[in-house]
Amino acid sequence: MARTVPDDRLARLVECATQVFIEQGYRRTQMADVAKALGVAKGTLYLYVESKDALFDLVARCADDERPFETPPPLPIRTPKPGATLKYVRERLAKNQVPAALAAALGRSRVPDPRAELEGIVRKLYDAVARDRRGIKLLDRSARDHPELAALWFEGARGGLMALLGQYLEARSRRKLLRPLPHPAVAARLLIETVVFWAVHRHWDPHPQPVDDCVAKETVVRFIVSALAKE
Repeated sequence: MARTVPDDRLARLVECATQVFIEQGYRRTQMADVAKALGVAKGTLYLYVESKDALFDLVARCADDERPFETPPPLPIRTPKPGATLKYVRERLAKNQVPAALAAALGRSRVPDPRAELEGIVRKLYDAVARDRRGIKLLDRSARDHPELAALWFEGARGGLMALLGQYLEARSRRKLLRPLPHPAVAARLLIETVVFWAVHRHWDPHPQPVDDCVAKETVVRFIVSALAKE
């Protein structure tokens, strides 16, 4: 018979497992590592999840949810069908890949305030990345061990966003609405890497610089806008 446990225990499992997968990657992570981080015996984990694949699927779905278990699921959580985790990741990336502000800008022909438009895009991008930072870090780390996940993440989601940003920057620069750019694709990559470092990766920096999240965001936004927008 399936068991249920208080949702705070599952939430704690997701928190610990996410951190272990991020630190070690999918391939190197063992159930014993997660059990140690959670402070339980290895066998106890199998009361919650059926396998490492089931645990990774759970983490991929719940890493950034503030309350992932409104109704605790029956336990142990079963091993997903082949391809189910990839399907979920693909659908979520497709849904959240392009910030609304960027999509609107790409469809806009008249631009009354290019600086405000650019600032809106950077702010929305930063907010979206910061909101999903645990899931992003999880995918970024685990994709190295999973070719199909790597294709979805590096070539699909991240590559697609860079291409759209490059298209936007090239169009605005060509119309002299932004500063001239020798290579818009390089500028797009620089923009994304700057946002992702400060919104995501710095939280796992072994030697972090103590900076308030709001201060980091404002500094990044002003830096990028000042670099690309005309006075």
